[in-house]
Amino acid sequence: MTYEEVLAEIQDVIDLIRPYIQRDGGDVVFVKFEDGIVYVQLSGACVGCGGFDSTLRELVEDTLLERVPGVIGVEHV
Repeated sequence: MTYEEVLAEIQDVIDLIRPYIQRDGGDVVFVKFEDGIVYVQLSGACVGCGGFDSTLRELVEDTLLERVPGVIGVEHV
């Protein structure tokens, strides 16, 4: 899989999970992919939310790890 294909897959996954995050007043935006790490920014109601870590790890990271080869983790920026 080329780098461009990986980026497209990452964006597809972000687009897939975005409605679930937006439903609760938040949002997720893809920032970059570097050395196997996907960098995202959670905003809106996600900021300061008690479920921030679980949303980042259980929804965003787990979904990306499952669906996109080459992704080894997710970090918030």
